[in-house]
Amino acid sequence: MKKITFFILMLVTSISFAQEKDKTINPQDINKKHEVKINALTLLAAKWIDVSYERLVDEESSFGASVTLNTDTSSNNSDLKYAITPFYRRYFSEKFARGFFVEGFGSLYSARDNDFIFHSNQDFETGFALGVSVGGKFVSKKGFTTELLLGVGRNLIKSDYNEAFGRVGISLGYRF
Repeated sequence: MKKITFFILMLVTSISFAQEKDKTINPQDINKKHEVKINALTLLAAKWIDVSYERLVDEESSFGASVTLNTDTSSNNSDLKYAITPFYRRYFSEKFARGFFVEGFGSLYSARDNDFIFHSNQDFETGFALGVSVGGKFVSKKGFTTELLLGVGRNLIKSDYNEAFGRVGISLGYRF
């Protein structure tokens, strides 16, 4: 009976060790606290250049800023002239500053005030929005990053039509 009990105990112990998580440290997690990114979606779809810098505070949080500029100056089709967007992120993954995140942001921007049916005002007006975004970040072993982001904010400056501010992106970058 003692041999059978000992055998079962050894079997259970070996199974529990086999399920222990592999906590190897990836090269991009060691002393790499900075990221630069470019939003490929807005560059291709809307002709806006959107460049971001992100500083990693620890494995669960970061802060940064994004600057968006309209590159299509010859056309009057764009509703956005510029946006300066600082943000703070909280990551919900066991890996170092990657995976699913929630972001709080503020944005100072200049946009046309229109109602999407009757373009009532062709002048750019300044707005300030506060909002929240959700997204996901993927990091390669070499430090290249891909990020998906979707968010919405509320314009806090009086405007007849521009009450919401959207934040969307598919960004490519590098962690160093």
